[in-house]
Amino acid sequence: MNIEIIAKELNLKIMSASDKVKNNVSGGFTGDLLSDVMANSHEGDIWITRQVHQNIVAVATLKEHAGIILVNSCEPAKDTLEKAIHENLPILVSTLSAFELTGRIYNILNSAK
Repeated sequence: MNIEIIAKELNLKIMSASDKVKNNVSGGFTGDLLSDVMANSHEGDIWITRQVHQNIVAVATLKEHAGIILVNSCEPAKDTLEKAIHENLPILVSTLSAFELTGRIYNILNSAK
C-alpha cells in the first residue's frame, strides 16, 4: 500500500514531497509525544499526529517513516513545511480526528494484506 492510495481514499491534502507519494506504507503510528514515537514507531510507518512544529520532520526522517499525516485540519508551521520539502518527506493533512483517521488507515492496510 502506498501513500497515494491512502491519500485518495481518505481525501488527504498533500503539503510536501508529492513525488514521494508512491512511498510504501508498511504500518502506522499515532501519537504526539516525540519520545514515544522515537521509541515505538518503525521504518515505513505513516505517522499520525496533531503536532505541527519542525521537530516532527526530524523524528520522521530519523525513523525513516513513509510520511506524516496531520489531523483535525492542522497545517504544518512554515518552518516545518520548509524542512519537509528539504528532506523530501511527505506531509499530508486530514480533516478527521486522530481516532477516526487511525481506524480508517488500519482498515485500509489490513484489506491490502
